[in-house]
Amino acid sequence: MAFLLNCYPTVYRSRFKDGVWKGEYIEKPHKTPAEEAAMDRDEYDALSASRNFYSDMPLVNYTTQYGLSCFEGLKALPQKDGGLAIFRPNRNAARFYKSMEGLYMPPFPEKEFIAACVETVKRNAVLGFRPEYKKEWEKDSYISADSIYIRPFSYSEGGIGVNISREPYFMVICTPVSAYFSAGNSNAVVTDRIRATPRGTGWIKASSNYVIAALAKHEAMEAGFMECVFLDAVYHSYVEEGSSCNIFFYLKSGELVTPELGDTILPGITRASIIELAGDLKVKVSERKITIEEVLAETKECFVSGTAAGATPIDSLTYNGEKTVFGSGKPGELTITIRDTIKGIQYGSLPDSKGWMLRIC
Repeated sequence: MAFLLNCYPTVYRSRFKDGVWKGEYIEKPHKTPAEEAAMDRDEYDALSASRNFYSDMPLVNYTTQYGLSCFEGLKALPQKDGGLAIFRPNRNAARFYKSMEGLYMPPFPEKEFIAACVETVKRNAVLGFRPEYKKEWEKDSYISADSIYIRPFSYSEGGIGVNISREPYFMVICTPVSAYFSAGNSNAVVTDRIRATPRGTGWIKASSNYVIAALAKHEAMEAGFMECVFLDAVYHSYVEEGSSCNIFFYLKSGELVTPELGDTILPGITRASIIELAGDLKVKVSERKITIEEVLAETKECFVSGTAAGATPIDSLTYNGEKTVFGSGKPGELTITIRDTIKGIQYGSLPDSKGWMLRIC
């Protein structure tokens, strides 16, 4: 399933006007989930599409014309005991605040961000729009499990001409989501495209950042790979990120390396969680620069991380036409341990000793 453009009925919208944010919850046309599932395809598509249109918002603006916007991605996950919980929304709230500041927008308050995400999920759950926990997910460590994808984003006021947004909208929508990467292909390739440059917006979760990522990932998939990997813009030697995810290398020396944060790398929330979990396992974790040559010569396990990716193994990396297989060519022990631990905490089958999950119901 991966991502589906099937917006749940209730959305949150706020507008910065006269120096303050004013918000509202909007309930779009819908039937019960069972009734919608029974509709014929054309009728269902029309109803689903209607929830993605807003006639009272500007079409021509700094977002649609110049990509001036930022967004977040977080999940509400069905719990083993039947409830729902969101993974570390406080970190998304803080990052979104900094993203808006970085784009010179009035930032949306962190507490209101969390409240809007929680209430939007709650209202949709009351209407029946939520996945139910399935014990069968435990068999593959939740790789195929469903969840609610929460997408907060900014949208500018009407405008034409290159400019900043002074009176933006803030919105929260929810959609169903399952596994992001397709099963059976864990191979990546180094792209010659450049994702981010120094003094650019790579550290911001800006919408415009994902144009290059989308092109590079499309090219990788057309060539038979699951993922692409970016090198730095200056030396074309240091590994930085995947198409929409941070990246980790477990070296033969026992060191777990992930590229250090800077103005070209997004401070991932799953990334930070993995660093903490690896430390608990007494693994030496380094946030530092790492060259593609060191990666190819010294890596025994590799995985990418993100809200959608979780901790997804990369079995091989192709660079300049030469393929390097990591370890045995299958997910390694550390990768599996970290992946299963994060998923277990998120879905409530492992104790949340770190207080990462915000309970909704």
